[in-house]
Amino acid sequence: MKVIISAGGTGGHIFPAIAVADELRRRDPSVQILFVGAKGKMEMERVPKAGYAIEGLWISGFQRRLTWQNLMFPFKVLSSMWKARRIIGDFQPDVVVGFGGFASGPTLRVAASKGIPTVLQEQNSYAGVTNKLLAEKAMKICVAYPNMERFFPKNKVVLTGNPVRSDILNLHAKKLEGIKHFNLNPNRKTIVIIGGSLGARTLNRAMEASADLIAQNQDIQILWQCGKLYEADFKDGKAANLPNVQMKTFIDRMDLVYAAADVIIARAGALTISELCLAGVPSILVPSPNVAEDHQTQNAMSLVNEKAAILVKDVHAQEEMIEKALQILRNDLLQSDLKTNILRLGRPYACKDIADEIIHAAQPM
Repeated sequence: MKVIISAGGTGGHIFPAIAVADELRRRDPSVQILFVGAKGKMEMERVPKAGYAIEGLWISGFQRRLTWQNLMFPFKVLSSMWKARRIIGDFQPDVVVGFGGFASGPTLRVAASKGIPTVLQEQNSYAGVTNKLLAEKAMKICVAYPNMERFFPKNKVVLTGNPVRSDILNLHAKKLEGIKHFNLNPNRKTIVIIGGSLGARTLNRAMEASADLIAQNQDIQILWQCGKLYEADFKDGKAANLPNVQMKTFIDRMDLVYAAADVIIARAGALTISELCLAGVPSILVPSPNVAEDHQTQNAMSLVNEKAAILVKDVHAQEEMIEKALQILRNDLLQSDLKTNILRLGRPYACKDIADEIIHAAQPM
């Protein structure tokens, strides 16, 4: 079987795609997989590190404001369509899979025009523009949230969940390992703040604004991932230098982070939401307002409506974020309810289910 996977732009597209590629390879070591991404984007580095070949298209998004870059957009689309046609012609895939990102549009359009089966994976609770445009020609659309028929043809939608790293399963056995790995105090409750690899300015500012409150609560400790964009801005601040705070630029053992945490504060990207549902940690979600169609708020509300997480709006983070985390830690019943409800939403077999749809699509009718 030969599979082309198109994904990129953010880790929320790339890592699920790699997880499914790994599942396909686990089932059939002879499977041939080629990734297609966008030149200059993070997939061009992350995918080869995961052991897969990748081709890059000269493509980027259309800016929502007037900019000279938009003048180049038609030329980029034509260039990408031409190169996608050449890649597909040379590789001769049995199926082409789109996980989102700029390159998915031209790659799957060309595949569909050639009669090659296509499968989409939509990570968010509010469908992206590219996937909505590609849905008509797709054989199946794997989604992470219910009620996605409002965006896609009902007969094509399959509720699979989002693929996540397998090491997030069975975290209770790793709690002591996580505490030791991060040099945490086992006698203190732990709040973890995840800002993503680049960081989240709002979460960092909320930490700095809450320095006095954190200092007054020495029975708790905070593991704070500030992101490489913001390390210089916050490393000398009051919060970063409190004895019960560890500030880190980047954290590479997310399984141990989830295992050690008693409360997690994070943005509401699709991948983060899916990981939290499997980790089962009481969570405070602070959706980023700077994303298309405000989809992070939609993602967060899918948990909040099930009483599976607490929402703090971006504009209220400085006043509420740490205060609400302390309230959770002081309320055993609330902790228990949040854990129970969020675990109920987890889909541990997403990789397997999506791989099933890809394999089925690749088989001759």
